[in-house]
Amino acid sequence: MLFDSSNICPVCQTNGIFWCETLDWEYRTTDKSFTYMKCPSCMTLFIRQVPQGHLSAIYPPGKYYSFSNTAEKLLFRLKDRLDSWFYKSILKKIEHPTLSVLDIGGGTGGTLDVLKKADKRISYTEIVDIDEGAASAAKAKGYSYSVSTIEQWTTQKQFDVILLLNLVEHLANPLSVLQKAGEMLLPGGKIIVKTPNMDSLDAKLFKNHYWGGLHCPRHWVIFSDHSFRQMVRRTDLTIEKMMFTQGAPFWTYSVLQLFGKKNIHLERKPLIEHPLFAPLCIFFSALDITRSLFSKTSQMFVVLSK
Repeated sequence: MLFDSSNICPVCQTNGIFWCETLDWEYRTTDKSFTYMKCPSCMTLFIRQVPQGHLSAIYPPGKYYSFSNTAEKLLFRLKDRLDSWFYKSILKKIEHPTLSVLDIGGGTGGTLDVLKKADKRISYTEIVDIDEGAASAAKAKGYSYSVSTIEQWTTQKQFDVILLLNLVEHLANPLSVLQKAGEMLLPGGKIIVKTPNMDSLDAKLFKNHYWGGLHCPRHWVIFSDHSFRQMVRRTDLTIEKMMFTQGAPFWTYSVLQLFGKKNIHLERKPLIEHPLFAPLCIFFSALDITRSLFSKTSQMFVVLSK
């Protein structure tokens, strides 16, 4: 694998300092180690060696969780229920008789399923995703589907709602994608972002082992709430709401990898398939939901408008 390497923060262009070096512990798609840098100015974490030309390798089809059918799993049903009330509270603020929704990186359309149940006004839905295998399942549900990166995708259509859920951290230039999303947003519409927060307890606790929020090497830019606000100031968008939400998978990946180093996790298969993954996620979900009332957790929801 060949990589584009840079020590420059993609948010504020400051020289980063070493934060950690780690491996792909979650899927083991490569034996190469990766360096994460921390910006001393805005507290953004970013990967030094960007594997931009190796998406098919680091997102293994059929194994990567975003491309799997997880609807019947208790964990994901619980997550959908927790997210549904949030989406409903945002969509009801859009005073349009019908709604069109663009889900960037939406896979088979699981999140759109949740949104359509939350608001019956949704009349048009479109997914842009790099996975060809997800297209047939999404189209079977009635969702338009384009196999493309968002950077390469073009459209003349504008949308009432644009979803950037667990996406901007996967991009080499999240600012340009956020600006592009703003151009595709109808007046009065909302962009909903969900992304990790590096300024969290679990990031600090597991820095010297493996913090699951790195999702190495798939997360390339990991914001703090401060650095995300800085990035938004460089767009025409406004932050309407920012809130912290549970980061249970990050806790779980971190703990399982730590167990693995002590030979408790013995099988070389994706950590998401570990029998303890779902129970630990449920436990840490409850922990983070409680903690979010008084402290920052490791994921953020951000609602943007223009």
